[in-house]
Amino acid sequence: MLFQVGGQGARPTFFEMAAAQQLPASLRAALTYSIGVLALRRPFLHKVLDYEDEFFALLMLVLETHSLRTTDASFSESLYGLRRRAAKIKTKQIDIRSKSSDGIQHSGLERRQRVLSVVFLVVLPYFKSKLHSIYNKEREARLQASLWGPGDERFEDVDYFEGETSTASRTSTETEATIRTQLVKSIQKIVGTCYPWVHATTEGLTFTYQLLYLLDATGFYSVGLHALGIKVCRATGQELMDTSSRISKIRSRERERLHGPPWLKAVQGALLKCTYTLLDYAQTGLIAAVFIFKMMEWWYQSAEERMSAPTVYPPPPPPPPPKVAKDGIPLPPDRTICPLCSQKRANPSVVTVSGFVFCYACIHKYVSQYKRCPVTLMQADIDQIRRLFHDV
Repeated sequence: MLFQVGGQGARPTFFEMAAAQQLPASLRAALTYSIGVLALRRPFLHKVLDYEDEFFALLMLVLETHSLRTTDASFSESLYGLRRRAAKIKTKQIDIRSKSSDGIQHSGLERRQRVLSVVFLVVLPYFKSKLHSIYNKEREARLQASLWGPGDERFEDVDYFEGETSTASRTSTETEATIRTQLVKSIQKIVGTCYPWVHATTEGLTFTYQLLYLLDATGFYSVGLHALGIKVCRATGQELMDTSSRISKIRSRERERLHGPPWLKAVQGALLKCTYTLLDYAQTGLIAAVFIFKMMEWWYQSAEERMSAPTVYPPPPPPPPPKVAKDGIPLPPDRTICPLCSQKRANPSVVTVSGFVFCYACIHKYVSQYKRCPVTLMQADIDQIRRLFHDV
């Protein structure tokens, strides 16, 4: 049967595998949205959003490690009653492992396969997310450079508006490019060039394996499972019932390993009990909390607002400050000084083509004679001089 819609047999259907694979991404989107809403009233939560990749990777590391250790399945696979099994395991080996001295029934997964599963489930997605963010920044920088010119040639408005450093110090600072900055720029350029090809390759392999799995041409749903030699299958009823006893035996062994005085053992036992309780309710509690939050948010939002609300696009970034011409008049360190007369500005007026402020008499005389801005040397006219009535 092509799709195995009835759910019979040990082989999961394509829809079960797809749902299990998409669950972490959906969970991350829901958590990010929920924290963003809560951050409107609790500003300290913005720090969590600033390190979104790290916090989510740490959360999934704990959940995936606990799930693989206790159920031999990932966090999302255990919710769908799936288990991971080694692709090539002899029956005799299974019998030997099932009769181990500790009384715990082991599955086909080895320790190496569990560790590598965590790497494929947590570490690699984390690095991919970081590379994707670096690529987006590099692409935005290239787009902005194509529109406004390279960033190193733009005018640094901090020197003019704050007046803390002189033109000579600014020039010397620009010439002192550190090795770290050059290395970061090189890495960003390499990522911006190579990441599209790497992303296209991984997406192509993922699509190929999913198509072959749908057509029942392979038993591996993804290239990661194939590389690890692991197949995902449905858990039997006996395995689901034995999971709780297996977890209790593992935890009792961990309590027996506690060492130290009685008070230290009591503290360690309390911490283990809290950790076990948190992990036991992490799977259902986390997803249920996010689902309830989204349900309440949808419930209190009117249908008319959802249907008639226009799409709000983010405002475009402001254009960069104009470039200071090499042959132009240097800017004084004090922003209240006119660059032409080197005196405190009287009747301050701005040249609209560049944005710099001068005395009205000075700039009117200069523009009338040279038809340009004295700082940027951009073409200007008298009609492009505007009086400022609130000079700060």
